[in-house]
Amino acid sequence: MKKNIFLLGGTGSIGLQTLDVIRHNKQRYQLCTLAAGRNISKTIEIIDEFNPLFVSVTREQDARQLQALYPHIVMDYGEQGLIQAATFEPNNNYENLVVTAVVGSVGLVPTVEAIKKGYNLAIANKETLVTAGHIIMHLANKHNVTIMPIDSEHSALFQCLNGENDKKIKDLIITASGGSFRDRTREELEGVSVKQALSHPNWSMGSKITIDSATMMNKGLEVIEAHWLYNVPYEHIKTVLHRESIVHSMVEFVDTSIMAQLGTPDMRIPIQYALSYPERIELKNAKSLNVWELGSLHFEPLDFNRFPCLKYAYDSGQTGGTMTTVLNASNEAAVSLFLNEKINFLDIETIVYNELESHNVIKNPSLDDIRAVDSEIKEKIKTNSSL
Repeated sequence: MKKNIFLLGGTGSIGLQTLDVIRHNKQRYQLCTLAAGRNISKTIEIIDEFNPLFVSVTREQDARQLQALYPHIVMDYGEQGLIQAATFEPNNNYENLVVTAVVGSVGLVPTVEAIKKGYNLAIANKETLVTAGHIIMHLANKHNVTIMPIDSEHSALFQCLNGENDKKIKDLIITASGGSFRDRTREELEGVSVKQALSHPNWSMGSKITIDSATMMNKGLEVIEAHWLYNVPYEHIKTVLHRESIVHSMVEFVDTSIMAQLGTPDMRIPIQYALSYPERIELKNAKSLNVWELGSLHFEPLDFNRFPCLKYAYDSGQTGGTMTTVLNASNEAAVSLFLNEKINFLDIETIVYNELESHNVIKNPSLDDIRAVDSEIKEKIKTNSSL
């Protein structure tokens, strides 16, 4: 059956690669809704090519401009527009799939509303599961919604577990490229530039996730996601440095057998798998992985002293409650400051640590609790940075 695609974050890195998958499979997928940000020229290009039924952008003035250009398309803006993009009701009988490719906690409420609507999810928005995993997974079970991971690591775990008994899992093993500064000591991180931090050796990603890769916070967020997606205790989720980004993750079972998923560093592979599941379809314009050309693959343990943000993530996940919200919110705020050259690279982990240390945990937070803590932490860091 053809699928309606509700794309949240259409002008970002994951969004554009999702559109490329749709472009080559128009007989399978229809772009039903598009939620974009402030890149209006790119939004116009997407509208002209894919002709969605509904479009939302960040600012009201941009929505008005687009409405004048496309009077036949329903337009909205802001958070309400993002929610509408996730819950729009098309007049057809196609299967509905919401692709959450927005960055940050802004994806939380639209995801919740899409689940309540009964729409399946392909999720690339880490922050939603990190801050509200207990809420998201409960709602998904209640409304019989399938959550497909788009992250290469979680897609790999999903594929390794396909057809397996999840009660026979010993460990999940998540691989990490090491990011832009994997060969630098902590002393050599003093004074690194934004441009240097954004030069990832293997992947082409958005700016926020690239910085998170450099601090290893990205891997920490993935550990918390894996805990919720696969219901595995934190002590059975391992992380290893794998420079080649060929093995995207592994699962060790109780009999010591290890299943691994390999592939080229191409985000369209997990995106397309999430869109086509349970089928596999040909990926157009893709390079095959010729294993005989690899020579060798390398794996190393990750050092918490070298990458303290990874330890903060494990600790926050094990503490639970609003601690993971603080982890995510403080990191979002700190990365934004770094990208705007208001703090140094190493200040990111200092800010995160300080917020975690001073937080009084709410053990079983509601959605309102999570949103309040998220907003409070971000505002506090923003205010302190401008003093």
